[in-house]
Amino acid sequence: MASIRREIMIRSSAEKVWEVIGDFNAGPSRMAPGFVVDTRVDGDSRVVAFADGTVARERFVSIDDDTRRIVYAIVGESIQPDHDNASMQVVADGEGQCRLVWIHDVLPDDLAPSIDTAMAHALPVIKQALEPARPQA
Repeated sequence: MASIRREIMIRSSAEKVWEVIGDFNAGPSRMAPGFVVDTRVDGDSRVVAFADGTVARERFVSIDDDTRRIVYAIVGESIQPDHDNASMQVVADGEGQCRLVWIHDVLPDDLAPSIDTAMAHALPVIKQALEPARPQA
């Protein structure tokens, strides 16, 4: 099983970032506007539509507010892995900043490069969406 781990520093408090990341129903649209074009709830799952036309059905697995960690699994739609379990965790890292740690475990292994590429493209979008705007000089 391939395991992909990506993380990024975000200049915002862990609490503010977690408000978005921990929102299973609307989080993807809030954290990655433009990269994600729609998120809708369907039972215990959310259906996430991406700008490239990919649609993923993500089933809620668990949430832990104390550790600021959410877990979901891709279960169908246009992406159909044998196994895909993902987690996002927000970790405080100093005054007014945090790290977002995103891990995907996926089978078959040959899906890993495309998932890694998507994660690499999404993280700067997430960072920009979650950091406060810098004042113009």
